[in-house]
Amino acid sequence: MENLVNALKSFRDQRVLITGDTGFKGSWLSLWLHQHGAKVFGYALPPESNSHFQLLGLSKLISHEDGDVRDLEHLSRYVTHVQPDVIFHLAAQALVITSYNDPKETFDTNVGGGVNILEAVRLTPSVKALVFVTSDKCYLNKEVTRGYTEADELGGNDPYSASKAGAELVFASYARSYFAERNAFGAASVRAGNVIGGGDWSSNRIIPDCVRALISDQPITIRNPHATRPWQHVLEPLSGYITLGAHLLKNGGGNFGSWNFGPPENAVHTVGEVADSVIREWGSGSLVIDKTSEKLHEATLLQLNCDKARNFFGWKPKWGYEQTIRKTIQWYVNFNNQANVLATSKEQLVEYEMSEHD
Repeated sequence: MENLVNALKSFRDQRVLITGDTGFKGSWLSLWLHQHGAKVFGYALPPESNSHFQLLGLSKLISHEDGDVRDLEHLSRYVTHVQPDVIFHLAAQALVITSYNDPKETFDTNVGGGVNILEAVRLTPSVKALVFVTSDKCYLNKEVTRGYTEADELGGNDPYSASKAGAELVFASYARSYFAERNAFGAASVRAGNVIGGGDWSSNRIIPDCVRALISDQPITIRNPHATRPWQHVLEPLSGYITLGAHLLKNGGGNFGSWNFGPPENAVHTVGEVADSVIREWGSGSLVIDKTSEKLHEATLLQLNCDKARNFFGWKPKWGYEQTIRKTIQWYVNFNNQANVLATSKEQLVEYEMSEHD
């Protein structure tokens, strides 16, 4: 059983490549591993203005290369240059609504980009561990009340969900065909529920949409207040990825399957509840329901069973729903008050590491 502190220590002086480092989860992971002495390299599309990556000044802390995971030649050349010990593959087109507007880009990025990183790993002997990130939406959602386990059927109605299921199938094929017998190497795919936290500015996500409205003194508008999601702070699944990555580094020599990292099954909340919680933590604001927008298919119920990670690693969430909302909105309040974002983010990393499990 690895605890988080020991897992973080195992990355000291390791060459760690993170695809998607300019994204929300990728920027938090890059900062976290950098803080613990890893030699962090990033490969991703250029950061957007006001992104967490830019606000942190990460380009001064890690080595970053602007690049697209759809570009196999560029990606392979960079992986060869870095000669990483560990790869965390987070680069993705991560939005359901965007997948409806541009399904080809979604499949090219999430499936094709996954193929490209797996090809680069296959041809780079230095890599000892690969954590391949997909999504909880890779499961064929049958609107059941129980949490999905790693053995459940893959699938997806919308292009995003289908692309993540496709990425899982590609990963499993490479694991069986190329990685299972590779010496001193471990690979695993990971699936997490909806994550929230400071630094996310994506469109059509509940927390960024709420914060933008509050900053501009506008009402918060939501489409589907009854949609239920397994909300968790971004540091929760990242702690799982780190713990798993450390285990792969220490116990390489095969494929370690797939892993769920999510909140307890009884800790799901509706979008409407989240918006109300945000208003309460912010201290002001109002909420309206948009009944006129086009209703694209989005699952109303989706949660994960994380018994495998809990039983194998002793991993479980540290922050409950209320603390997750509090820490998230604290970050945005500090940002809005022009506090130092790097200091705020570092402080929350330390707070998380020192927290006991709820």
